[in-house]
Amino acid sequence: MSIIVKLDDMLYQRRMTLTELSEKIGITLANLSILKTGKARAIRFSTLEAICEALQCQPGDLLNFASASEENEIAQSL
Repeated sequence: MSIIVKLDDMLYQRRMTLTELSEKIGITLANLSILKTGKARAIRFSTLEAICEALQCQPGDLLNFASASEENEIAQSL
C-alpha cells in the first residue's frame, strides 16, 4: 500500500513550475522535489495547506491511495 503524490499533475494543470511554487510558499525546492517524486516519508499539515492554497486545490487532488494490487497493475502496465 502506498500514497501516490500527484503534485506534478497539479503543477502542470496550474501552469506553475516547482520553483515558482517553492518561492510562493516558502518551502525549499529540494523538499518540494522530494515530495513531488514520492520519496517523502511524511508531510506536515501546514505544508499541505500552503500547497493547496497556492494551487487552489484540495488535499485529495494531490494525494491518492493505491493498494498493493493496484500498484502491481500499474507496474505491469509500464
